[in-house]
Amino acid sequence: LRSLAADKGYDKQQLRERLRELDIRPLIKHRIFAPYDHAHNARIDDDRYAQRSMAETVNSAVKRSLGYAVRARTWYREFREIALMCVVYNIKQAIKQ
Repeated sequence: LRSLAADKGYDKQQLRERLRELDIRPLIKHRIFAPYDHAHNARIDDDRYAQRSMAETVNSAVKRSLGYAVRARTWYREFREIALMCVVYNIKQAIKQ
C-alpha cells in the first residue's frame, strides 16, 4: 500500500501521522477550518484522489445490482464472495455493451 485515499470524514492528524510512519501517503482532503487548509487541499494530486470517487461509484453500482450483504462468515470466503460479485458485475457490463 503506497497511498490511502479517503474523504474528509477521515481527516484526523493522528491517522495522517500513523500512515506516514508506515510510509503510506495519505490522500485525505482537509476539512476547511483555516485558510491554510485550502493550501493543503490544493497540494493533493487530483488524478490520484479522483480514483477514490471512481471506486466508490463502482462499489455503489455493485451493491445496487447484486445486493449489499455478504453472507460468508470467514474473511477468506467474504473476500472470495466480493471478488465473484465484481466478476459478475463486469460480465453484466460487458454484455450491455
